[in-house]
Amino acid sequence: MKGKKIPQHVAVIMDGNGRWAKQRGLPRVAGHRKGAESVRAIVETAGHMGIKYVTLYAFSTENWKRPKTEVNALMGLLEEFLKKETQRMMKNNIRLQAIGRLSDLPPSVQRELHLAIQATAKNTGITLIFALSYSGRAEIIDAVKSLIREVREGLIDPAQIDEVVLSQHLYTRYYPDPDLLIRTSGEMRLSNFLLWQLSYTEIYVTQTLFPDFGEKEFKLAIDDYEKRQRRFGGVSE
Repeated sequence: MKGKKIPQHVAVIMDGNGRWAKQRGLPRVAGHRKGAESVRAIVETAGHMGIKYVTLYAFSTENWKRPKTEVNALMGLLEEFLKKETQRMMKNNIRLQAIGRLSDLPPSVQRELHLAIQATAKNTGITLIFALSYSGRAEIIDAVKSLIREVREGLIDPAQIDEVVLSQHLYTRYYPDPDLLIRTSGEMRLSNFLLWQLSYTEIYVTQTLFPDFGEKEFKLAIDDYEKRQRRFGGVSE
């Protein structure tokens, strides 16, 4: 991709799995299972393009409110994905990470997630970040609580707290902010995703439902990004 303006970090709100299944008269879990194929296509395509980070909004804190049968099915699919895909991630030099309130996940999912993260820790290609039991507002609250503890312990002077210091207390402190956010299924909202980090991120919304969002659609999003002028509040020359 020499000469191309490729984003360093792409975030994806994976929306439309349920609608995809409903359109075909299938149970919602069938849409989630098909969506797992899109995850594989996106990450491997991004890696080949030279993108360094992909963050996928896999399960929000609000998703716990869904019917118990669907939540259980989603957790089962996640556990299955981690078991089956770790070897493929090793083959493709993909490093797995996760953000969110991970302790909310079922113990068996936490175990498989830990094993996959540990197995891929030394991989040097693209970093795949799953946002699990994630909430942008909860992340900011957790960061503020962490700062308060450090102030009380005398580790931080309150006068020194700025955007950089707060960013260092977010779940995403080890990663750059996304350059591009992709949302599938045509919905025009952030859905409590990376609220701090998306301040100057370019946004691409497609009508394509996530299970149909593969290599071709991902490349269209990157092509659109290449045409953008990122001014970060300034003016272009």
